[in-house]
Amino acid sequence: MAVFPDGLDRIAVTGIRAIGHHGVYPEEKRDGQPFVVDVTLGLDLSAAGLADDLTATVDYGVVARQVCDEIAGEPLDLIEALAERIARTCLAHQPVLAVEVTVHKPQAPIPVPFGDTSVTITRTR
Repeated sequence: MAVFPDGLDRIAVTGIRAIGHHGVYPEEKRDGQPFVVDVTLGLDLSAAGLADDLTATVDYGVVARQVCDEIAGEPLDLIEALAERIARTCLAHQPVLAVEVTVHKPQAPIPVPFGDTSVTITRTR
């Protein structure tokens, strides 16, 4: 679980999937592969909870679409760089004060059997 500043509530969207062309090898950029992203947004949800008003929170459907667009967007060499790009996108939403991003690359070119590979970053505004 993300370590956010005290008092922040959380919205999590997990398992966002898209094909991306990220990797250091030419075939990764050429052929693409699936990426899976989990985001946890840290923000104060008290106003939204009291008012029952979407404008007092963040629309997680919009965030999920933007994350999907980042996965499918401009190729990068490292999933660390993709995680940073996604974190910046999430933090651009005004109520979001912190974000944890995990990028999974389940078909990474690793020469031994494995289940998954991922990076996780936490960023705050």
